[in-house]
Amino acid sequence: MKKADVVEFYRRLAEANPHPETELESVNTYTLLVAVVLSAQATDAGVNKATRALFATVDTPEKMVALGLDGLKRHIRTIGLFNTKAKNVIALSEALIADHGGQVPANRDALEKLPGVGRKTANVVMNVAFGAETFAVDTHIFRVGNRTGLARGKTVLAVEKALDKATPAPFRVHAHHWLILHGRYVCKARRPECWRCIEIDLCAFKPKTPAPKPTRAQQGA
Repeated sequence: MKKADVVEFYRRLAEANPHPETELESVNTYTLLVAVVLSAQATDAGVNKATRALFATVDTPEKMVALGLDGLKRHIRTIGLFNTKAKNVIALSEALIADHGGQVPANRDALEKLPGVGRKTANVVMNVAFGAETFAVDTHIFRVGNRTGLARGKTVLAVEKALDKATPAPFRVHAHHWLILHGRYVCKARRPECWRCIEIDLCAFKPKTPAPKPTRAQQGA
């Protein structure tokens, strides 16, 4: 995608949604970190449903360790891979207490050393909690980057680096949220809704998906 088109691509996303936010619910930086860890291979809605009651009373590493592994599992048992995730959350909570005074570090390398925290999770926390210009490439961003031509790459890291290189300064902080939401609600995996996409003329994807045919009820109306 040409530089001028990249600017226009982001300008349209910004105009449509000036202040994008993560759809994961949290009450502070620590619970954000926990929510992102739990969201791996799970939907944000599913994580939110499981963590609302949890975060109402457990909002620090100390409280999480006090809750214990079995107590945490009872809260998150509806989330996929909850056994492994529960172990990681308890372990990262213990590490935060031991190594960071109970605070979430504002450093990607330090975050990635925590149990269950990979590069994508660290990038999300850095961006949402600390306003860093990071690009957390999930399946949605990977798809949108490659499909549109905005940032092509065969691996998640390649797409992240392509986005980092291509995304201009005014749009860098919010870029990954715009792209996630665009992939989640418009540029869908199985059937992208090209007919209602604000980027249709800038996108390299072919053939464009046509609008669905109206149902008989809609035709009658």
